[in-house]
Amino acid sequence: MTFSALHTRRSVLTGGFTLAAAAALPLAAAGRAHSAAGPDVIGCAAWGARAPSEPVVVLANRPERIIVHHTATANVTDYSRQRAFALARAIQTYHMDAQGWIDTGQHFTVSRGAFVLEGRHNSLAELRTGTRQVRAAHCIGQNTVSIGIENEGTYTSQAPPAAQYAMLADLCAHICSQYGLPASEIYGHRDFNATSCPGDRLYALLPALRKDVATRLGTPLQDPQDPQDPQDPQADPESDRVWDLVRQASNPPAAAYAEYLPAGLLP
Repeated sequence: MTFSALHTRRSVLTGGFTLAAAAALPLAAAGRAHSAAGPDVIGCAAWGARAPSEPVVVLANRPERIIVHHTATANVTDYSRQRAFALARAIQTYHMDAQGWIDTGQHFTVSRGAFVLEGRHNSLAELRTGTRQVRAAHCIGQNTVSIGIENEGTYTSQAPPAAQYAMLADLCAHICSQYGLPASEIYGHRDFNATSCPGDRLYALLPALRKDVATRLGTPLQDPQDPQDPQDPQADPESDRVWDLVRQASNPPAAAYAEYLPAGLLP
């Protein structure tokens, strides 16, 4: 597939970040099934989702970017399919019953066992068509222009398991391929809202993730020395200050964000 030469103010630092510190996880236990259509995604019906409280809105536009999250739940060593299903149900219960949303907020979830689950209903069907997206509730100001991916775990001081990271890269590459997105359009939740999500360790892996997704796509990343990149430490400091002011003015305070799932909701 040929991708348009889209340019973004976020460019990628090619060095420094690797997944060497990620915890090892035997791929045989990770459920890493692939096909020409991309990684296997377990649909809502398969994991036992409730029906949305009202019809899910399908937007006519394609997404402009991918936003990576973490669930801020325990870093469990239960890598089973059953655990992934329980996680998906717990997230939906919290979002619908506590948050008052119509359905799960994000489009997709990657479990620590590297199972990929559909989040909000119809997300998988629209991904397969590659022309529209489902309106979501994962990131304020970005719910009509981005695909949200939750990653099970808390990645403030630990890196995700290697197989989970690899599956995240596979999923991102498939989403980019389907929607014609460059790998440079992968961000963390904190890039848009005042939150620590997706955790310092996972956020630090995003440059490597973009590079790995670009490799899967067979497309080069843009010049990592782009002076317009607000995340580039060599960028104009005045531009950095302006960017910070814009984010502060447009986002709620960090206190508005609670832990993703309350303790005890997920066994």
